[in-house]
Amino acid sequence: MKLKAVYRCQECAHESPKWAGQCAGCGAWNSLTEEVVSIGKDAPSARPRALTSTSSAVVRLSEAKGEALARVPTGIAELDGLLGGGVVAGQVLLLAGPPGIGKSTLMLQAAAGLSGKCKALYVSGEESLSQVGDRARRLGIEKADITLASETDLDSILKTIADVSPGLIVLDSAQTVFRQDLPGSPGSVVQVRECSSELLREAKARGAVLFILGHVTKDGSVAGPKVLEHIVDTVLQFDAEERRMLRILRAEKNRFGPTSEVGLFEMTQKGLKGVENASALFLEESAQKSACGRAVSVTLEGSRPMLVEVQALVVPTRYPLARRMATGLDINRLFTLVAALEKHLHLRLDGHDIFVNIAGGLKVKDPALDLAVCLAIVSSSRERALSHETVFLGEVGLLGGVGRAGVLDRRLREAERAGFGAAIVDARSAKDLPKSGSRTTLKVLGVEDIAAAVSQALPEKGSQ
Repeated sequence: MKLKAVYRCQECAHESPKWAGQCAGCGAWNSLTEEVVSIGKDAPSARPRALTSTSSAVVRLSEAKGEALARVPTGIAELDGLLGGGVVAGQVLLLAGPPGIGKSTLMLQAAAGLSGKCKALYVSGEESLSQVGDRARRLGIEKADITLASETDLDSILKTIADVSPGLIVLDSAQTVFRQDLPGSPGSVVQVRECSSELLREAKARGAVLFILGHVTKDGSVAGPKVLEHIVDTVLQFDAEERRMLRILRAEKNRFGPTSEVGLFEMTQKGLKGVENASALFLEESAQKSACGRAVSVTLEGSRPMLVEVQALVVPTRYPLARRMATGLDINRLFTLVAALEKHLHLRLDGHDIFVNIAGGLKVKDPALDLAVCLAIVSSSRERALSHETVFLGEVGLLGGVGRAGVLDRRLREAERAGFGAAIVDARSAKDLPKSGSRTTLKVLGVEDIAAAVSQALPEKGSQ
C-alpha cells in the first residue's frame, strides 16, 4: 500500500494534486487542505455505502401512492409551525448557525419535548455530559427522559444507537465526528460526508428522526461539503438580527413541509422562547411616533406579517457627491426609489444626503415597503410628519405607479390588531377588498401613483 498527499477543497470536495489559493472547482479561496490517501491494489476503499436500498419494482406514476405523513410535534410552537406541524419518522434535519446562536439549546428543548413520545438520544461531541446536564438544569428540563452520550467516534456512536434504539437522535455536531479508517481530521470533507451519510443510513433504517447540528462559515454557508445539504431532508438556518434580540429560524429546504415559514425566538434565562408579537420589537417607542421621516409598513416573513418602521433622514450634503445609505434595505432599491421621486414629484434631492434605516436591525426584501420608504423620504425632506396611525403598503414602479402588495388581507389584519386606523394601498387592491371577504375595519385608502399617495399622506396645509 502506498500513500500520497492530495489537496481537497473543504467547500466542494474538489481534489487537486498541489495547493492553490483558489479552488478550481467552486472558486472558494483558501479552502484547500492537505490529506493523505492510500493508492494501489491494497488500499482500503473509502467509497460510501449505499444510504438506502434503491431497488424497487417498476410502476406507473399513478400507481406510486405515498402514505399519509404522521407528524409528531416537538412541543415548540415556532419549530412545529416551521416544519409543517412536527417531525416525520425517518426525517433527517440539518440545523446550521453561527456559534452561540442557540442551536444546542433549541435541540435540547426539542429533545425534551419529544422524550415523552419516543426514546431520545443526545450525542454531544463538543460538550461533556456535565455541561449538557448543567444546561438542562438551567432550562428546567433536567427530568426529561433523554439519554446522553459524549462521543466523537462514529463506531461508538453507532453502537450506542444500537443499544438504546432511539426514535430521536441529536448529533452535536457534524464537524466533531470521525471514522478512524478514513483520512483527514474531524471536520474535513471526507469525514463530514461519510460520517453524516452513515448516520443518515442508520436513522432511515430505524425510522428515527435525526437532527445534525452544523457550523457555518463567515459568509453564512454550512461549513464542510455542500453535499451535506443535499443528502438531508430538511435544512434549517438559525440566525440573529443585528441587535441579537431575536433569533430567526428559516427552512432553506424541506421535503416534508413548506419552506416559506419562519420561526422567531427570543433567548431568555429559561432558554429559547417563541415570540408571538414580533411587531412590537421592530417599532420604536411612542415618543418617536410623530417624528418626521417615520413611516410604518407591514412586511411578511414567510406567511407571518410583521409591522416594521422605516426611518429616513434627508439633509443637505457637505460633499461634492450626495451620499445614499441604506440599513436593512437593498441600496440599489433605494437608488431606484429616489430616482422615481425626483422624476415624478420633481423633488431636488441631488444636493441632499439620504439615509434610510429599517428599525430593529431587520433586513427586508419585501417590495411592499416601497411606498413607506418613499413617503418617509418625502416626510423628512419636507419636515412634515406622517400620521402615526396609518400604514403604507405598495410597490413603487419606475413610472411612479403604486402596485399591489401580496397577501394584503393578512397585512391589514395585523395592522388593525396593532391599533392602526388607516392604510394607504394601491387603488386596485382597495377596490377588490370587499370582494375578497376581508374582515378588517381599517379605513383603506387607494392611490394610483406616488404623487397621489403623497397628497393623501401629506395634504397641503388648509386642505382636507
